[in-house]
Amino acid sequence: MTQDDINAIAARVISIEADALHQMAGDLPADFAGAVEAILQTKGRVIVSGVGKSGHIGNKIAATLASTGTPASFVHATEASHGDLGMVTAADFCLLIS
Repeated sequence: MTQDDINAIAARVISIEADALHQMAGDLPADFAGAVEAILQTKGRVIVSGVGKSGHIGNKIAATLASTGTPASFVHATEASHGDLGMVTAADFCLLIS
């Protein structure tokens, strides 16, 4: 495979991903704004939880929120019942990803 072949494949993948994002932007769920508003109104932390690929994505979401100034933590859903829920308070917002 040549460098031009690799670049062509990369450009095609980026184009497909951009098209998917554009389509998704026009198809946001009705409750999306409400979820964002709830996160913005949270007095505590955003607690993100998931398992498997959802857990990986949740971990990234929590890290991005934390690095941009929103207090956030990731709690692995299978570990939650083994003591990790002790960190969650009534002031926190829980984002559960399935």
